Amino acid sequence: MKEQLGFDFGVEQPVRLTKVSPARLSTFEDCPRRYRLSYLQRPTPQRTGPWAHSTLGAVVHNALRALFDLPAAKRTAQRAMALVGEYWKDAGFEDAEQAARYRARAKGWVGEYVEDHDVTEDPVGLERWVSAPVSTTGGQPTMIIEGRTDRIDRRGSELVIVDYKTGRRAPDEYEARASQALAMYAVASSRTLRMPCTKVELHHLPTGTIAAAEHTPESLKRHLQRAEETAGDLRLATDTLDAGADADTLFPARPDRRCSWCDFRPSCAEGQQAGPAAQPWDLLAP
Repeated sequence: MKEQLGFDFGVEQPVRLTKVSPARLSTFEDCPRRYRLSYLQRPTPQRTGPWAHSTLGAVVHNALRALFDLPAAKRTAQRAMALVGEYWKDAGFEDAEQAARYRARAKGWVGEYVEDHDVTEDPVGLERWVSAPVSTTGGQPTMIIEGRTDRIDRRGSELVIVDYKTGRRAPDEYEARASQALAMYAVASSRTLRMPCTKVELHHLPTGTIAAAEHTPESLKRHLQRAEETAGDLRLATDTLDAGADADTLFPARPDRRCSWCDFRPSCAEGQQAGPAAQPWDLLAP
């Protein structure tokens, strides 16, 4: 597998490896200040309240995970819809009427998903934590990539990464291929489970769209190289902060439209000036 992917995962680790996850890397790339407020500053600064789209996504993920925990014969559309009701929360919705409307939609999404797809095969992993030391140069590992996958399927002799989406826009093949998170999950899953893994899929529940991409060793390596560069910048900034340097200089705000729904908007003056605050339900799928 090492030769097939062109990576040397190695067994002998250097003195220090940087652990990175897709969430940490994307947070740092989007806004270094948000990274500091999320992962470094203690006590954690004031956050916004819950977001309805996050609640909706969590409910759908939990319902599908619970569905696949059941024996195959019990994985019916009706049971999937019932699980949405069991996991449902109203956090972040405008009112009870809006929450009820989206609860009904979520039930429809998972019901149609079960009807349209073969859910009788047991996944290799559900909410599975995967981790692997990697090197992009063929030498000693330089970082440990890790994260939690929504689902890992086994199809024939290979693994497939499945990621559920409930957002406003249906994904396409380009988005699946460009996803650093999915690429990192593929590499880490291959190492953790000792099987080839080059295919990744985004399953968009609201539209039923499945955006799939097949990675090559070269495309996976490009994702890892980008992750390695970001991890190096992140490590340098963190070490310099620990040495007593100025936090705002090392982890500057990067204002843009996302500041309207940033969790740390109450603690960031630059973010507040970037635009008006979004309502907790503004990012729901229409």
